[in-house]
Amino acid sequence: MYIKKISLKGYRNLNEMTIDLKNGINIFYGANAQGKTNFLEAIYICSSGRSVRTKNDSQLIQFDALESHIQVLIQKENRNDKIDIHLKKENKKGIAVNGIPIKKLGDLFGICHAVIFSPEDLELIKEGPTQRRRFMDMEICQMNTVYYYNLQQYYRILKQRNHLLKEIQKKSALKDTLFVWDEQLIDMGKRIIASRKEFLEKLNEIASQKQKQLTGGKDELKIEYKPNSLENQLEEKIKRNLQRDILLGATQCGPHKDDILFLVNGNDVKQYGSQGQQRTTALSTRLAEIDLIETETKQKPILLLDDVLSELDKSRQSFLMESIGNLQAIITCTGIEDAIKSYIGQAYLFCVEQGNIQKIKN
Repeated sequence: MYIKKISLKGYRNLNEMTIDLKNGINIFYGANAQGKTNFLEAIYICSSGRSVRTKNDSQLIQFDALESHIQVLIQKENRNDKIDIHLKKENKKGIAVNGIPIKKLGDLFGICHAVIFSPEDLELIKEGPTQRRRFMDMEICQMNTVYYYNLQQYYRILKQRNHLLKEIQKKSALKDTLFVWDEQLIDMGKRIIASRKEFLEKLNEIASQKQKQLTGGKDELKIEYKPNSLENQLEEKIKRNLQRDILLGATQCGPHKDDILFLVNGNDVKQYGSQGQQRTTALSTRLAEIDLIETETKQKPILLLDDVLSELDKSRQSFLMESIGNLQAIITCTGIEDAIKSYIGQAYLFCVEQGNIQKIKN
């Protein structure tokens, strides 16, 4: 799988353009704030329907425009797929696949698999559990559309249950109706917990090998799922926390409280790891994600590297470049780092300046 062509109109600071891409390495270089990250973001939206940087679609549209359009043409082994995304400041976005509008965002998943890696990925290690739950959910959704449906249902039910909990504070008799939402929440919650557990077990197996290769066997990585509640304990925990939930007006247990723990040599890398160990852990996790997507979907994902090489030492740069040899990789950088100089002859090279993207060579 690779992107043959992308067209943009009215997107962030980028001028209207159509860019042909190589099934291999594509290098976009230029100073900061010229539009390189915006270009990668537009591609990622075509795989997930969402930006990695904002939840507000209107921020993706140029200041003086009311709408924006992204179109990508994807080459697969036995067919082409075209994705059109129409962003509007005053309405919901529209998405079409091969000219046919889709009604649910879940119908987009699986059309274009993409993995994005940026310096901000350190937040996966450093920040709170919300970031790590988002990572789990976005990656599982790309491989399993049923999971996306279960997740949507779970958060819809959770919202309804939390609303009822607040109403019970005013009228206690409503407590007798809570079981309706509890049953649904437990059912969907168990499905999500099972899917996350399976995903992280597979990811851990691959990522631990990547970590050993990156560190010459010095560091051992273990990725642990930290569910707020196990599948067989969720029902009991929901019942046990009922009075507390009513008091707080919100559900205090369930997969919306889950987390991931990254251990290096048995220690929490967030608390005790060096910055180098944290970066290596993030890199191992992303590289494992690539392998897992390929294994599960039988399609090679598109790799988006946003100014990552400058954050890595030479050995990690070399390992990363060697790992992506059989993928379409779209790489941004402020200058041509040593790690990619030897690949320039095989790559498409683009200069990004003030929202313009110019192809330099084949």
